[in-house]
Amino acid sequence: MEIIAGVDEAGRGPLAGPVVASAVNLPKNHGIEGLADSKKISEKKREKLFAEIKEVGDVGIGIVSHRTIDKINILQATFKAMRQAITKLERPPDKSLIDGFGFPDQNIKNEGIIDGDSKVESISAASIIAKVTRDKIMKEINPIFPEYGFAKHKGYGTQYHMNVLRELKATPIHRKSFKPVQENLPNMDWLKKNKKIGPLGEQLVALQYYNNGYSIIEMNRSCSHYGELDIIAQKNNEWVFVEVKTATKEQLGGPVLKVDNSKLQKLESAIQYFLSEQEDEKDIRLDVATVMLSKTPIINNYKGISLD
Repeated sequence: MEIIAGVDEAGRGPLAGPVVASAVNLPKNHGIEGLADSKKISEKKREKLFAEIKEVGDVGIGIVSHRTIDKINILQATFKAMRQAITKLERPPDKSLIDGFGFPDQNIKNEGIIDGDSKVESISAASIIAKVTRDKIMKEINPIFPEYGFAKHKGYGTQYHMNVLRELKATPIHRKSFKPVQENLPNMDWLKKNKKIGPLGEQLVALQYYNNGYSIIEMNRSCSHYGELDIIAQKNNEWVFVEVKTATKEQLGGPVLKVDNSKLQKLESAIQYFLSEQEDEKDIRLDVATVMLSKTPIINNYKGISLD
């Protein structure tokens, strides 16, 4: 029996974040009701359908970062994500039906279907999987950039997003090849003038932890008179607190990247203050990360710093 997968993407239009694609092969009598273009159904309904599709269907997901989008352009990045999604299916399809236009080659046998997410159930299912997956990513990175509202607009160019972009400039997850972002890239002078050197370093480190499977819980948590905790992350049953020290090339050799005993004592007190407000107990770990800002930032991590 011929295996035909539906394929769709989410995130071609946003100014920030990855593009996500999904490939779905649904069994003939899948029993899922309400499949439709993901943009035409509510978030609550999408999440319900997401769970149902994952339960009965063969699902593949492809994710291509903003960095790759900038290197190869959004169209090629979308094709890349779709191909990734197809290859991640448990059973390779004999043919893929793609929403819109198909691939420019037949290395993977495919056919484009205009408005396929409204016409073909497997494409509708792929549309829902891709949309829910990408929205989840944007919600998860929202604590790293709380001022930008990514959890709400998901990186699309809403009026709110454009206003913040003009005021606070682009973040490390914005797509530099997109014109509105190109017009609002921060340079070193702007970062220094607006005291954004430290926050940028913290964002870069937090993204690194997120990409390594950590949940970012909060940034710059004020802990009474003990000061701030730069990054609070979580993985498995462990709280991870990260102190970030950031410097420019001109500051190398100075004290800016050092964490002395006095600072460690304050960090221990701040951590204990934070933990006193939590209901559940977890293991704890303190990391220190240093960031040297340049054209290609250099990040060094020192994990499991002793508080004794």
